[in-house]
Amino acid sequence: MADSLTPEARSRNMSKIRGRDTGPEMRVRRAAHALGLRFRLYRRQLPGTPDLVFPRRRAALFVHGCFWHRHPGCRFATTPKTRADFWQAKFEGNVARDARKKGELQRGGWTPVTIWECETRDPDQLREIIRDRIMRLPVLRPD
Repeated sequence: MADSLTPEARSRNMSKIRGRDTGPEMRVRRAAHALGLRFRLYRRQLPGTPDLVFPRRRAALFVHGCFWHRHPGCRFATTPKTRADFWQAKFEGNVARDARKKGELQRGGWTPVTIWECETRDPDQLREIIRDRIMRLPVLRPD
């Protein structure tokens, strides 16, 4: 099926997709804060510029969109029918970059954590995910 939008309209739509302060990210922030966790945002000195950083736990959290970062087995990780080669290369690049940055974080002594966009839809499930993936990490004591 051909794209129903002109290339200019599609470009305009795509340019409005944000990388910061997205809906899923705001849900994660609110849930983490409500659980008593304190964090920093977008630490650019860390590989991959994590969305939330928990310095006392040495955890770097990424809130990934299922479509853009290819959540395995997720119904939202669809592939557009048009320009399939372009999209496949784009997605492979995103996944490779994610893996590379997570490896760099681990080598630096950080624990990379991913919360997927589809996991943020149910507030109760999101709280459990944060408890499991962040709150289980040990709190480091200052020297």
